Formats: sequence, structure tokens, C-alpha cells
Amino acid sequence: MSDHWDREVDVLVAGSGAAGLTAAIAAADAGLETLVVESTDRWGGTTMRSGGGLWMPNNPAMRKHGIADSRQEALDYLEASVGPVADIGPASSQERREAFVDGVTPTFELLRRLGVVWTVGKDYPDYYPDRRGGKIGRSIEVKPIDAHKLGDWQATSRIRDAVPIPMKTDDVWLLTRAWSTPSGFVRGAQFVFRTLGGLVTGRKLMGMGGGLMLSLGLIVKQQGTEILLSSPLTELVQDASGRVVGAVVSSPSGSQRIRARRGVILGAGGFAHRTEWRQRHHGIPGHTSAAEGDLGTAIEAGAGAGGALDLMDDAWWGASVPIPGKQASFILNERSDPFSIVVDQTGQRYLNESESYIDFGHHLLERDRTVPANHSWLITERRHAQRYLAPAGLIGGKAMRTEGIIVDAPTLDELAGKIGLDRDTFRATVARFNGFAKTGVDADFGRGRTAYDNYYGDPRVKPNPNLGPLERGPFRATMIVPGDLGTKGGLLTDEHARVLDTEGAVIEGLYAAGNTTASVMGRTYPGPGSTIGPAAVFGYLAAMHAAAQTPVSVQAPAAPASTPAAAPDPAPAAEESLA
Repeated sequence: MSDHWDREVDVLVAGSGAAGLTAAIAAADAGLETLVVESTDRWGGTTMRSGGGLWMPNNPAMRKHGIADSRQEALDYLEASVGPVADIGPASSQERREAFVDGVTPTFELLRRLGVVWTVGKDYPDYYPDRRGGKIGRSIEVKPIDAHKLGDWQATSRIRDAVPIPMKTDDVWLLTRAWSTPSGFVRGAQFVFRTLGGLVTGRKLMGMGGGLMLSLGLIVKQQGTEILLSSPLTELVQDASGRVVGAVVSSPSGSQRIRARRGVILGAGGFAHRTEWRQRHHGIPGHTSAAEGDLGTAIEAGAGAGGALDLMDDAWWGASVPIPGKQASFILNERSDPFSIVVDQTGQRYLNESESYIDFGHHLLERDRTVPANHSWLITERRHAQRYLAPAGLIGGKAMRTEGIIVDAPTLDELAGKIGLDRDTFRATVARFNGFAKTGVDADFGRGRTAYDNYYGDPRVKPNPNLGPLERGPFRATMIVPGDLGTKGGLLTDEHARVLDTEGAVIEGLYAAGNTTASVMGRTYPGPGSTIGPAAVFGYLAAMHAAAQTPVSVQAPAAPASTPAAAPDPAPAAEESLA
């Protein structure tokens, strides 16, 4: 194999979401010549369409707002929520947990120094706030940014995937009830004035995932780092010692062999849109919210270089509503607001509707192994429709009713008949739940017991803000399927984000972060932003470790690592370079 290189850089980064761009920013800030390659024709990744929050325990923004936290409390909470290290395995080793917690402040401060304006979600609880070390206020996000600052980079970003308004994740819980509670009305008014303020001053303010990625993209642009679009990394090149020294990048104009003197960092997402892998590892095709470039090519390349895989059977699950002709809509408040329940296809409740989304997804899939629950039904009554925002219904509209995804009926018995539930079972389920609503205690599943449950509840509903009886028609059934925010399994990495081989040894020169890796969070989701927070931190740690390495010469022969059958590439677009 020829040892010819078409290009040389210090660090090659695959992927342009939070993991990839944070790694690129850290590498460039350390003085390294850096190149980012992106498989699709737009940069920003799945992060662009996300809520944009980062779960960052013991971060400086918390301290500024007087929210007490500590390193030990963060580690205690990871133990209590993720589980004992011995039960999870190397993806969530003690060393990786400590590296994540210790990496929060330097990652935060680097991005702040370079222009990111952070704000804290002071009211957003951890997802298990009653467990040891649990807190409220560990999630951070960016202050909405003017997209016009990106100039020509705005057009090549995934900005069309983002929420096109200056909304923050800390707004959502109140805006969903903007016309039904005083606190919601106040937040709604604040949001309207924030939006109008941007419009009258000629700014295009973007928040949530769009705001985060535009903030990171602006730094990358200012640093002069190039993003090569429509150019997936397809193979890794190793020298005779097994060290990764570069990669083969495919583009419409042909393959390029790019040498990486300090290392290759894989941050190109998971395999949410790779149906064959979804069927093999999850048993379902999936209803993902991930970007279409989430095809597992970086995972495949890493495995071809000898990288070990873990947690491939898991995902960042949740509840989604299928929408004809469009991507399924991931739902949060709709299932947690009072005057609602979720039932399987027999008409029985089987979970706490207000629980964290990954628990909801796990429980749905577990239930379906014994009782048909994929799909399930979200049952609501008139007050739910009158008081709370349900975005999925606004997106799908008439087509959802035509295809039986949303079904309305004047009575519960008629609704049960329309969607095929056993009437007696369903009637008994509703009667039992209505009794819980009156007492305020869900004796079956504990709904409304924690601060996280209550976050998406309605404080006007007494005695439990998550429990409202199903009494007033018309009633509605909305189809629920197991959605996800991306896949959770991938390459095993150590505390420096170095990829490990199947014997547990480090593959020199190869790093990975984000959904390309097996998550440090194991099989759970400790708090809001538990995907993006570790993605950014381990992207930073990868770059810092690579920066500390001495550039090495290639030991011939250099050759691409052997890989399994190639992943399907996204539809190619004209090759573009952002510099």
C-alpha cells in the first residue's frame, strides 16, 4: 500500500456536532493545525436539532448562581443513578466518571473564554433528584446567539433543523402552560419580548441546540479551522506498530489520504439511521430524532482498526409520536402533564408517565416483550388539550388523524373501540387512575413523586401536579412509539478519550467522543444534557491528550485498517470547504 498522503494536519476530527467541534476548538486553541470532516453537506450534527443543554455537574455557572455542588456529590450521584461501576463495565469506569466530572470546568472555561455565553437551567432537576447527590440546576445552555454573526457559514449549517426562535430549554417547561398558569404566562411574555427584541434590531436569535452549535461554529470559523463537507471518514490508516496515523476520507471528487500527526478524533455520532444495525442490535428499525448522517461509519472505522464495542443494544430512548412523511416527534411534557395516562394495546398502564425519557423507552420495550406495547397510546381529556401545548399534533395535523395516529371520541368507551382496546380493562384502568388523582398518590408507579416528575406538571392541580383525572370529553388517543435522541453504544474509550481494543489496550493515535462511543452514562440518563455534556467534555479531553503527544513519523507500511462492509453513505452533495 502506498504511503502517499494527500494532506497532513496535526489533528483530524470526524464529525461537526458538539463532540467534534469542541475537540476542534480545543485542538486549535492549543496551537494544532486542525481539520474537521463532515459526512453530510451541512455542519452541526444532531446537536443542532437538540435541546442544546449540557449536563455539567459542579460547573462555574452553578456556583455563580449560588447552587451548591461538589466533585464528590457529582460522583456520588453518578454512582446512584448510573449504577455501580462493576455492573456497567468499562464504558462507565470510575476513571471515566472522574475524568468527566473533572473535565467540566476546563471545558466550560475554554468555551467561555472564546466567546460562548453560558446560562444555567437553575430550575431543571436531575432526572433522579431523590437519589444520593441529586441536585437541581446542573444543566447549562448558551444564551441565544445572532445567527447573522456566522455570515456565509450560516447557509452551510444545519440551521434549518434547529428551533428557529430564541428559546432556551429552561423556557420549555413554562411555555407549555403559558396560557394556563401565572408563571407560564410571565415566561411567555418574556419570551415574546426576547423574540421581538431580536426582530426589531435585525438579529436572528437562535437558542437551544441551534444556539449552541452556532456559538461553537463561530469559534471554529474565527480560529480559521476548515470544515470539509460531504466528506465522510471511511477508513483509518495504521502504521506497522498499529498506531493510527491518518485516515481515508471520501468525497465527491475522490478519496483523500489525510495524515494526522497527533491523532484522529472520531465524533461523528452513532448509528441511529442505519436500519440493518438497528434491527440487529435493538430489534426495531427505530423512530429517531438524530440527523440523517447518523450511519455508524465512524464506529465501523474504529472497529476496523481493532476498537472494542459496547452498549450497542441501547439508545437514548424516549417516547415519540410518528408523523406521516416527517421525522417522529420526541415528546416530553405531553405525557407528564396531568389529565393524561399511557396504556398498552390491552388498555393497561405499565409505567410512570412522568419518568425520564430513557426509562420510558426502556419500559415500553420491556413491556412489549410480554404485552403488545409498541405502539402504546397517550390518552388525554379536554383539559389537557385546553391547557397544555402538544407540538406533535400541531406538526402532523390532519394527516395524523387520517392515518389513525390521533383519534378523538366523545366517550372513553367509544375511544377504546376506535383504537382496539379491551373496554372493560380500559375502563378499570381509568377508574383506578382517577382514584389516584383524587388522593394524590399513584400507588402503582409513583407518578408525581419527585421534583423531576413535577417539573413538567401543573402546580394548579392538587394534590399532585402530575395527576389529573380523565373525566371530561372529548377524549383523545395519540400513538406513542419508542423514539430516541440517538444511539448509546459504540467504541470503548478510556479517561483520555483514547479508543481501546478488544484486549483493553490503547490504540495509539485514535480518540473518540459523543455517540460514537459507549456512553459514560451507562444505560441511564442522569440529567438534562447527559448526551451533549459528556460529548463536549470528552471531545475536549481528546484534544488535550493529542496536543500533549510528540508527533511521530509513519512507520511503513501504512495501510487502511480492514473494515466490515461499508456503511451506506449519505446522498453526496457537491464538495464544499469552509475555511
